[in-house]
Amino acid sequence: MKQILDAVIQYWSLILSDLNRYLETAPSGILWGVAGFFTVILILVQVIRFGRKGKKAGEKEPDFRPDDAAEDKGASFEEAQSVGPENVTLPAFVEVRDAEISEPEEETTQPAAEKIADEPAPEGFFSRLKNGLSKTRNTFSGGLDRIFSGSQKMNEELLEEIEELLITSDVGVKTTMSLVEKIRKKTSGISDVDSLKRALREEILAVIRKGQTRNGNMERAKPEVIMVVGVNGVGKTTTIGKLSARFREQGKKVLIVAADTFRAAAGEQLAIWAEKSGAQIVRHRDGADPASVAYDGVEAAIARGMDVVLVDTAGRLHTKVNLMEELKKIRRTIAKKLPDAPHEILMVLDATTGQNALTQAKLFHDAIGLTGIALTKLDGTAKGGIVIAICDALNIPLNYIGVGEKIDDLQEFQPEQFVEALF
Repeated sequence: MKQILDAVIQYWSLILSDLNRYLETAPSGILWGVAGFFTVILILVQVIRFGRKGKKAGEKEPDFRPDDAAEDKGASFEEAQSVGPENVTLPAFVEVRDAEISEPEEETTQPAAEKIADEPAPEGFFSRLKNGLSKTRNTFSGGLDRIFSGSQKMNEELLEEIEELLITSDVGVKTTMSLVEKIRKKTSGISDVDSLKRALREEILAVIRKGQTRNGNMERAKPEVIMVVGVNGVGKTTTIGKLSARFREQGKKVLIVAADTFRAAAGEQLAIWAEKSGAQIVRHRDGADPASVAYDGVEAAIARGMDVVLVDTAGRLHTKVNLMEELKKIRRTIAKKLPDAPHEILMVLDATTGQNALTQAKLFHDAIGLTGIALTKLDGTAKGGIVIAICDALNIPLNYIGVGEKIDDLQEFQPEQFVEALF
């Protein structure tokens, strides 16, 4: 713009020079008129020039330069927020990251810390076991506290009250009499109720430990075939699903065999558990021969290189002889395909059924030979003493206990943890 104005001034200077020579001979009136006209023109030109300079000095360069962007770091966060996206044009080489647009540090880190603090710590299984046994503990341990608080002397009456408490807690008559007799023999060396309580705890732990030797053959087997049995309504399907999830967490490949072809929707329920736990499943149509399904399942497990096979069987009453014979047939059929299989015959028992669970287990054991027990629904009963009766009367390992509905609430049975949670 400056160059243009300079050119205009130079051009008019030449014209004025020519006019000056011409006007030397012109009348004085015309001379003064022309001079006044050009004076006005020059004044207007100067005004325009100074106006342009003032405006340019107060303006910011509109063109974007990376150097300017690097220097202009003093813009406040509020100024940046006031600029709408419709008023800003970013060059192609400018990269915008979400991390570059953030609230001040004190406004972001503090809520995050509060959120972490509000999250509960993962609950260990022993805590869940104690919570699950709360009904039994209130009945059993609370009953012991009431008995001991009413008497500070060791006498026969105190032992009779303990005997009554054990029986009402579903420990069973035979097991109760055995425990009380052992305590009675120790009374000569016991001088206070605290010592008596410790002695009772030790004797219960000794009973529970009895028969907890696991089948060593199943550790060497591949695939390890576990045949799951039990009456209707004890939680057999759910137990299979939870066992599947447990084995999958250990990195094992699991195949579920839906050999319960009598109960409607049994296969569909197992398919849901298989999908949830990441296991595979073999199933036939409803009404198919259970032994054939079991055979095909073991055959598929061998071909696919599975680590664990969980064979579901139909829930049946222990009084139905023909159904018990069907279990024997399934066991024989599995053994034809894989010698020494099934490596585990696991019976699922419902803790809420009390002494009836003990009767069921005895009849199943006589028919097919149980190698382990999974006791479910311990959280739903106040008579968890059935655990003591099972360990004492059956001489069958109690492998798993369930103390809740969550998928990880089925855990290996640990006698020490159980007794500690019981007292």
